[in-house]
Amino acid sequence: MLPLHLKRDIGLGDLSLLASIEAEGSSAIQMIQYAALAIGAGMVEKVLCVFADAPVGATGAGDAYSISMNLIGLDGWDERHGLIGATGGFALSVQRYFYLYGADSNALFEAAAADREWAALNPKAFLRKPLDKDEYFASRWIVEPLRLFDCAYPVNGAVAVIVSSADRATDGPNPPVYLHGFGQGHSGARNFAGDEPEIQTGAEIAGRNLFDGLGATPRAFDFCEFYNPFSITTILALEGYGFCKPGEGADFIADGATRPGGKLPANTGGGHLSSYYLQGMTPVHEAIVQIRGQGGERQAPSTNLGLVTGFGGRMEYHSAMAVSPHRDI
Repeated sequence: MLPLHLKRDIGLGDLSLLASIEAEGSSAIQMIQYAALAIGAGMVEKVLCVFADAPVGATGAGDAYSISMNLIGLDGWDERHGLIGATGGFALSVQRYFYLYGADSNALFEAAAADREWAALNPKAFLRKPLDKDEYFASRWIVEPLRLFDCAYPVNGAVAVIVSSADRATDGPNPPVYLHGFGQGHSGARNFAGDEPEIQTGAEIAGRNLFDGLGATPRAFDFCEFYNPFSITTILALEGYGFCKPGEGADFIADGATRPGGKLPANTGGGHLSSYYLQGMTPVHEAIVQIRGQGGERQAPSTNLGLVTGFGGRMEYHSAMAVSPHRDI
């Protein structure tokens, strides 16, 4: 029903394509991918992709944050054992990561602080004050070991992008952003012996599909915009997409690689933790800003090829795309 309401509310008519994509946090990139496929198939010339959310205030939409994520695979068991909402599920991921790799909360602090450094350079970010260790460790638990500053900053808002053929991309007033490849990866329920469902994610599959299609490796990318609703997810994304080996993501961030001036700028607007949380459209929007060279103080030094990611559930649903200011790479 949502596409029908949107079509009516903004006065669109005579559409050749109308669809709703529901794949949680991977939906934004999937929308863009399916729009590109429809254009390539000759179904349409341009597609408007829209996302909006209003979790803050009296709308009641914030109830979504307490919905069970069905981690065990049997309906009702999560709630029965007190596991309700996304934060508890990701807290389990943190605990497992700590156990396997000997990390601690300092790793989460580094991820959160790196995002805040970028947010300080973004006038539209909501949290711009530098984050030091004292403030981080003094913040309240949400679900131990996740503290307040480990969690996304929800806002009410919307983002829309127009997808067209490359030939029509220069029709608009802004420089175009070219799409060079997509990858989806949906690992499903991984509850078998030897699996690590808390930290093994669909990123491995999505990354492999994207990189194979491009004929490239992670080293080809100049910057990354990760979907990161919790600090641990930046670490897992770096590892899952192959920028680091398992267990090395935290040190990669602590060494400054993803920060301003680092070798792999990541979450350049402040990410979900410090800029704003509009699900998969947050990284998409920031990638567009970077590709167009409109980042101001936070502009990455090189944006020839960028990686944008999204995920849903407990990271089992993943989507990724490669973007560039160049039609040919």
